[in-house]
Amino acid sequence: MPSRVSRRAGAVAVTAVAACALALSPLAAQAAIVPDPISYSADDAAISLAPVGTFETGAFDQSASEIVAAYGDRLFVVNALAGSVSVLDYSDPSAMVKEFALASSGVANSVAVRSDGLGVVAFESATKTDAGHLLFFDARAKDAATAVLGTVQVGALPDMVTIVPDGKYALVANEGEPADDFSSDPEGSISVVKLPNRVAAAAQKDVKTADFHAYEAGGGKTLPVGVRVFGPTPHGDDHPVSRNLEPEYIAVDGNNAYVSLQEANAIAVVQIPSARVTGILPLGTKDLGLAQNALDPSDKDKAFSLRTYPGVKGMYMPDGIQSYSAGGKTYLVTANEGDAREWGDYSEVSRVKDLKKDGYGPVCASSPLASYLGDADLGRLNVTIENGFDAAAGCYSELYAFGGRSFSIWGTDGTLVFDSGSQFEALTAAAVPGFVNSNHTESNFEGRSDDKGPEPEGVAVGQVGGRTYAFVGFERIGGIAVFDITDPKASRFVTYVNNRDFSVSVEGGGDLAAAGDLGPEGVAFIPAATSATGTPLLAVGNEVSGTTTLFEISALAGR
Repeated sequence: MPSRVSRRAGAVAVTAVAACALALSPLAAQAAIVPDPISYSADDAAISLAPVGTFETGAFDQSASEIVAAYGDRLFVVNALAGSVSVLDYSDPSAMVKEFALASSGVANSVAVRSDGLGVVAFESATKTDAGHLLFFDARAKDAATAVLGTVQVGALPDMVTIVPDGKYALVANEGEPADDFSSDPEGSISVVKLPNRVAAAAQKDVKTADFHAYEAGGGKTLPVGVRVFGPTPHGDDHPVSRNLEPEYIAVDGNNAYVSLQEANAIAVVQIPSARVTGILPLGTKDLGLAQNALDPSDKDKAFSLRTYPGVKGMYMPDGIQSYSAGGKTYLVTANEGDAREWGDYSEVSRVKDLKKDGYGPVCASSPLASYLGDADLGRLNVTIENGFDAAAGCYSELYAFGGRSFSIWGTDGTLVFDSGSQFEALTAAAVPGFVNSNHTESNFEGRSDDKGPEPEGVAVGQVGGRTYAFVGFERIGGIAVFDITDPKASRFVTYVNNRDFSVSVEGGGDLAAAGDLGPEGVAFIPAATSATGTPLLAVGNEVSGTTTLFEISALAGR
């Protein structure tokens, strides 16, 4: 999910739910498909993606297009800048039209729609550490005034909402981020909301909360080794574990939900009907000393080069998570973005060369990493100060970087089945060699090599032609990478498409409309059976360019 600082500065709080119609007349989109979208595919690719339409808000780097949900011929798009959800008619993808918007008090973060048209929007409070709420709406309504059905209160900073496949529950990841100055830190939790069997609002009595109290001292459960709980405790001994764990995204399988705890590098397991956390799965790390996990760790080496460094680990730290079935088993698919705790005067982030100043000591002189501390190697790589420190020796014997620069497939017990290794950096280097690891706000070369590389954030899973595909969005360089995951252990790259013109750098004064899509955030697969066009589509919300783009998915002849 995006940084909370920039998007809240421009958010508009609309306090009257009844006055939800923010647009008085339909607004047509401008055309924003770049002349030559970037496309790079495997020789045996069975499908292709092509951008067929974009809706532009014209707002740069203000989170004006984030999470996307589809219903009928409408897209429901979170616009955090306006604090609302835009309702777009996409019956003609090349000329999408904004019909109206749904708003409430606070800031919209996520949206989901049930198959019968019952919609849910997650709103955080104007004070993000206070309890948030869900707004229920009828996705079939002709306008905002008749769409709104009611609200219920949930936890602090409800960041993601989903509806289980059978439609009986809405699940909410209450992230519970600290205040910006770290003066307070609410508990993270998951709200389980029993939904009515008709298009109507749930009642407050239908809301249960799954918390992490059992993992506190004396709570009866032991926090597994590897689950990262650390940093300031502004509330002292009052539920320090629960306040530290921050639910991010939710996948569902039957009666269980799997919730990414990004900063903790773990996944929580929630039993849905009882609203009870039944387990926490630590994800461990990937060894960046292995050839398949090579990375480019420097933005100052003047050349792209994938290298290995024994003693450097990558923490998966997934944001987006989805579930799917293969061979009678359920698997979890994660986009391993990486994220750090940085609030108030506290930050766990340091460049390797600054560890002596920022952390608890330098890199150990006896470590083989000690000879790679220059800017062209590891010196500028951002790592955590909280892992890898050898207290007895007074130095860092290992280094831990944020994110996996990959996507992974896991068993529901947390066993790693597949990881894409360094393929994301390799394929983007082949597709756009002059802008590999570019930033999103400007076009540059290796601007994010020292951080999280392409930064995979959102993931969608869908079936086309009897095969199952993962669609992974890259927050920084942009674009969507598609992998065939039909056989989880033998997942393979299919294609990469990026509706971006790198010759235009908006931060350097370039035209936003000409730049294309910047900063993909939400990714939603629309199967042919429910698509307004009768063809499978991928809808992508781009938080930096403020665009919502539809990609048509086509089977390639003879494949």
